Amino acid sequence: MTEEMNPLPEDPEGDEGKNPLEQFIFHQRRGLEEFGKAMESLLPPRFKEHTQAAGNEFATGFRVLIDAAIDEIKKASEMEDPDAQREMEQEQQASANLAADEEEESSSSGKIRVELDD
Repeated sequence: MTEEMNPLPEDPEGDEGKNPLEQFIFHQRRGLEEFGKAMESLLPPRFKEHTQAAGNEFATGFRVLIDAAIDEIKKASEMEDPDAQREMEQEQQASANLAADEEEESSSSGKIRVELDD
């Protein structure tokens, strides 16, 4: 069974241009990459596929949990300060009305309005 191996990353500057700490970190990173490849070669081929699927499900579960927490925080803040909620709704309505007015104005006059950011 022949496996293609990725070559180790070359050290473009050589060891001369780096201080000892940078050299140490470079060699440790290369060693860790090789160790990872060695561990991967010991595992069955479908292990990686199932591990990745498990990780995706784990992340999706947390995403659902966080989204639910955000919704609960929003509900709690709305119940805590109903005046702020009304102000926010009024601001949203005002911006929607302004956008509708601008749309109507540009379509009725036949002119195109262009706004430039500074």
